[in-house]
Amino acid sequence: MTTHTAVTAPTQFVEAKGIRFAYRRFGKKVGIPLIFNQHFIGNMDNWDPAVLDGLANERETITFNNAGIASSTGEVPKTFAGMAKNAEAFIDALGLKKVDLLGFSIGGMVAQQVTLDRSELVRKLVLVGTAPRNFDAGNGQGHITPETAAVFAATYDPPENMWLKALFTDSEESQAAGRAFLKRCLARTENRDAPVDDNVAPAQLAAIAEWGSSSGERFAYLKNIKQPALVVGGNHDVDIYPVNSLYLVQNMPNAKLILYPDSNHGSWYQNHKDFVFEANRFFAS
Repeated sequence: MTTHTAVTAPTQFVEAKGIRFAYRRFGKKVGIPLIFNQHFIGNMDNWDPAVLDGLANERETITFNNAGIASSTGEVPKTFAGMAKNAEAFIDALGLKKVDLLGFSIGGMVAQQVTLDRSELVRKLVLVGTAPRNFDAGNGQGHITPETAAVFAATYDPPENMWLKALFTDSEESQAAGRAFLKRCLARTENRDAPVDDNVAPAQLAAIAEWGSSSGERFAYLKNIKQPALVVGGNHDVDIYPVNSLYLVQNMPNAKLILYPDSNHGSWYQNHKDFVFEANRFFAS
């Protein structure tokens, strides 16, 4: 067990494919490491320390910035297939032969693609607030929902309050959980990650549009993801509609669904104690 926590783990770097990947690695050094894949315009400081530390008590956890994100170099690909290839290069550069993957939001789309590309590399998969190809985004232009478009079009003071709207519902309980989440995320005061620059969002939006427009039989590819999978969502997720979680578990051969009440896109942060319990049980089984 390392002495570091999510708040104190140092940022390290490894090079692959001409990219200098930033990452943090800590936790109990037994078994198979868990690799985290981040959400839209997120960096390593956007993960909830309560979740990271809860999982690190049982296994080694590794967060990283994919190419072009925050403190990593390179350019952000405009497809999740490209992002997956970079994630695979990062994992290979660490010398890892078998990993568990966790993907949040668009990170879940990347994690699906990594699993398809390198089935032998991935043991188990956790997909949080994410969607399959050809997903349901309502009437969202460019395959983001109308609610998501409104969240990112507004201004916030301070800026981090955007996450209260993007990740939590308007209920008093959910907003209180959101404020507690922000406090945890801001607890790291030294060696914080670099900000995400203006080139990231357009590339990630292009990847979302491509993922939502894939040709062929809808959801057929999911039958090739045979690893045990835990799919997690919020019943009031307005960024990735909850029906998309159902599509995943209906079409993946070995998937289980947890849907949290009064929860938006950050359901697992709002319910971090229960999520950590369920995830640890899933990984141990």
